[in-house]
Amino acid sequence: MKKEILTFIFDGYADWESAYICSELNAAETDYVVKTLSFDKEPKISMGGFHTIPDYSINDYPKDFAILILIGGYAWIENKNNDIKPIVDYAVDHNIPVAAICGATFFMGENGYLDNRKHTSNTLEFLKSQSHHYKGENNYVEKQAVSDCNVITANGTATLEFAKEIMLYLKAKPVDKINEWYEFNKLGFYKK
Repeated sequence: MKKEILTFIFDGYADWESAYICSELNAAETDYVVKTLSFDKEPKISMGGFHTIPDYSINDYPKDFAILILIGGYAWIENKNNDIKPIVDYAVDHNIPVAAICGATFFMGENGYLDNRKHTSNTLEFLKSQSHHYKGENNYVEKQAVSDCNVITANGTATLEFAKEIMLYLKAKPVDKINEWYEFNKLGFYKK
């Protein structure tokens, strides 16, 4: 039986930020299947205009999942996604990894998940401006993506690095294959 990857979606979610990782983990040859999670099961419209019907709501999600992926979007800045906190708490309390990219890192910073872990975001200054209760400045790393203590963070320009860190964490493929995949997608056919 395949392990479920829960990807949190909402109106205005940044669809491209999860495209690389979800397509890789959802591939037939992996041990994973990607499922979407939202506040309810009503269709959500991404920034790119994709209409997606969530597989689960926050009231009926499975308790056995491989990772929770939080993708960006303006709703994080507007504090519209705060009701996801009990599921993030559940994941953290049960040693289930949480991966957050772009605006989702603001939520993670605001709620103390980054205080004692190495992490990154869309610059330290912007993270601090969006997360008024953030206390993790000493653990901030100026890097595209960072993985530490079951939490993976990435800035909004790091969709490939985000995917790579998640695949490495889950051991979704051999390390050399993950690196090969990353290099190919980062540099393309002509590598100039």
